[in-house]
Amino acid sequence: MSQPLVKDYVPFSWLSTVQVKAEHFSALSHYYAAAALCDHSPSCEEEEKEEEEGRDQESERVFQGFYVCPPSGPLLSTVLRDPEQRRKLGKAHLRRAVMRHEEAMRVHGLCRILRKMDILQDVLSLTHRRALDKYSELDCEDDFDETSEAPEIQPQTQQKPDITPPDFTAVHVKDLFQRLGPLSVFSARARWSPVRQVCLQRGDGGLGLTLRGDSPVLVAGVLPGGCAAEAGLREGDYLVGVEGQDCKWSKHADVVQLLKACGHRAVRISVVTLHPAQHTQEERRSMALSQGDKENTRQRLLIGGNKGQSSASLLNWNRKKKREGGGASRRLGSTFSLSLGSIRDTESMY
Repeated sequence: MSQPLVKDYVPFSWLSTVQVKAEHFSALSHYYAAAALCDHSPSCEEEEKEEEEGRDQESERVFQGFYVCPPSGPLLSTVLRDPEQRRKLGKAHLRRAVMRHEEAMRVHGLCRILRKMDILQDVLSLTHRRALDKYSELDCEDDFDETSEAPEIQPQTQQKPDITPPDFTAVHVKDLFQRLGPLSVFSARARWSPVRQVCLQRGDGGLGLTLRGDSPVLVAGVLPGGCAAEAGLREGDYLVGVEGQDCKWSKHADVVQLLKACGHRAVRISVVTLHPAQHTQEERRSMALSQGDKENTRQRLLIGGNKGQSSASLLNWNRKKKREGGGASRRLGSTFSLSLGSIRDTESMY
């Protein structure tokens, strides 16, 4: 986790937690090794001599199994049979346990999130104090020999990691943005009004509105004096719901069917209004620069005509521009428009 390629993606609190646990469990392993060495005293009675030798052999096999390398000095079998040598080796383990506990407490204090965990602080303090007390019991006043280094203990675990890749096909999810409606319409480029609730009561002349398009359906016209106009429905509104049912993705025929299903009773619809786009300061500056470029081009053309260009060429240029502009379609005043396809085919009066 501390490697350069991984460290940037792992929170500092996670890395600190792993380091604290690694030091803490290493200290516990040395503490329990010292407890096994010092709390077990071999018996000297004759009737238990053979049984004790068997236990010593078993103890030697166990210690050789969890040491990374054998301890320096006397053979391990000799150390296990001598109480004084067992005490010294146990003291070395306790010394390393105390050092590991202190390192765990130091790393714990560096992380602000871990410092808020009182129970973790209590566990680290308790085990550290227990190792110090045990070390004080084994430390004799007449022990002038330098404490040897305890061998490292081989880490082991009963848990085997099982890495199973996730099966994403087994989880059925919906698009998070499905409820927003079609992206081509309900995007951040458009400015929409809040959803309005309109209650329509069908009259003798129907609802008094004209619908057009699909996904979403557009209110293309409102009959003056009709029930739609009296309810506050305006031309240019978009139907996004009928009787609580979302209609942003509905086709024209589906919305009409929902309206007809209500019969002569009042129908409650949800509508939104598209506001005209407002240009930002940068867009206005860009438009001003574009107008300035056009004006400069026109001035250069006029100056060039005065220097010898015939007036006929300028007249032909104006006529050409008019012919090109005559075939161009009229553009909307807003910079954002909705594509409704062949909307005339689905426009109907209701």
